[in-house]
Amino acid sequence: MRESLKRIAAVTRVRNLEFLRDRSSLGWNIVLPVVLLLGLALIFSGEGKPLYKVGVFTEAQELSSDLHPFLATQYIYFFKVDKLEPAVDKISRHQIDLLLDLTVEPPHYWVNTTSPKGYTLERMLGGKPLAKGVEGFQRQTVDGEEVRYVDWLVPGILGMNMMFSCLFGVGYVIVRYRKNGYLKRLNATPLTAFEFIVAQVLSRLLLIMTITVVIFMATWLVLDLRVEGSLLALFVLALLGSVSMIAMGLIISSRVTSEELAGGLLNVLSWPMMFLSGVWFSLEGAPEWVQASAGLLPLTHLLNGARAIMLDGAGLLSLGYEISVLAGMTVVFLLLGAATFKWTRE
Repeated sequence: MRESLKRIAAVTRVRNLEFLRDRSSLGWNIVLPVVLLLGLALIFSGEGKPLYKVGVFTEAQELSSDLHPFLATQYIYFFKVDKLEPAVDKISRHQIDLLLDLTVEPPHYWVNTTSPKGYTLERMLGGKPLAKGVEGFQRQTVDGEEVRYVDWLVPGILGMNMMFSCLFGVGYVIVRYRKNGYLKRLNATPLTAFEFIVAQVLSRLLLIMTITVVIFMATWLVLDLRVEGSLLALFVLALLGSVSMIAMGLIISSRVTSEELAGGLLNVLSWPMMFLSGVWFSLEGAPEWVQASAGLLPLTHLLNGARAIMLDGAGLLSLGYEISVLAGMTVVFLLLGAATFKWTRE
């Protein structure tokens, strides 16, 4: 028993020394939490952060309590909407919690009757729950079948799972290949870097799509998900989004030789996507720089397209922007990965 504990202590000491001597990995383990904390503090800082988002359709230049006393309510983020119909659609998709139209008399408000936040705001607006609406307002509900929150959330959860599988599934494997000398042996064969990268993409893609399809079909049957569009269009979009994120992971693994460093770099990519790509909540009403930053992430376009297909019945032709961006990112990521690829640790 004593000798066993000595061996365990010796191996533990060696591994700790290996980690401490790897300055790049040590640096990332120190820098990454600080960067994440600063980033989250920048986005979510400030006193009295809004709990609800209310769109206001008005001809006034600025929103103030002079338009209606409700606009002075604390912890609600009020913002102007330029067009009424698109804003009503966002109510049905839980992107806006409540919508006010102050251009008509009496004023109108739109609410999604399946939204917990919408129910709370309606009570705050009227002071008490009224079956026929709030005094002084004309109640409007979204037309057609209302979108449940789970219908909006499932694409985000599946997209997040795909993201982690794409980034970490490829990144760690190739770094380990390089660290163990496997890539050095492959370099002695006629195999080119581009061929190796394409093979890695195809292998990971087959695994990810199989798992995602199985999970999606099971979830669809159990939760009776709303799918207005074509399943084929959804599959094609998921395929393109997966390739794009796999190619992004390949850029990190193309030269890194340390698994710890690779993990830090992959976290730098995955955490912003998890928070800014609309996995858990909509960025409607967020600062413009936040929405612009989200547009640089492939998961954002994948989720926007998937929700458009599932909730609005959009086809591939109407998703030209999302498809073009994902295709462009894929090409750029693959070319960068192949150009910077390194076979050996030296």
